[in-house]
Amino acid sequence: MSKSILVVEDSPSMRQLLSVTLRSAGYQVIEARDGEEALEYARGHAVDLVLTDVNMPRMDGITLVAHLRTLASHYRTPTLLLTTESSPDRKLQSKQAGATGWITKPFSPEQLLTTLTRLLASECPAQS
Repeated sequence: MSKSILVVEDSPSMRQLLSVTLRSAGYQVIEARDGEEALEYARGHAVDLVLTDVNMPRMDGITLVAHLRTLASHYRTPTLLLTTESSPDRKLQSKQAGATGWITKPFSPEQLLTTLTRLLASECPAQS
């Protein structure tokens, strides 16, 4: 069974690029347009990894990670943040919220897939 990844991205073109890249690598992809939509999905479904943009309307990625960490089903789910920001303060905020990692845009598909493979190999699979 393929690993499931919840992709949270408000930009339709970036969301599509991420989804195509991940599906072509054999992952099951669930898409959400913002943090609120992702949190609603996560409350009822386990996933193996959450890949989220930081800056989004309604709920940003760092807030999403903090909310996910309060859910028993996602307390240990790896979360990877994607952003154009690289400030130490934002990285510290994401770490304090419980984020597993951070990738600065732009990034290559190879870099993304290598990071995901490493994270998924070191973490427990999602609980059904």
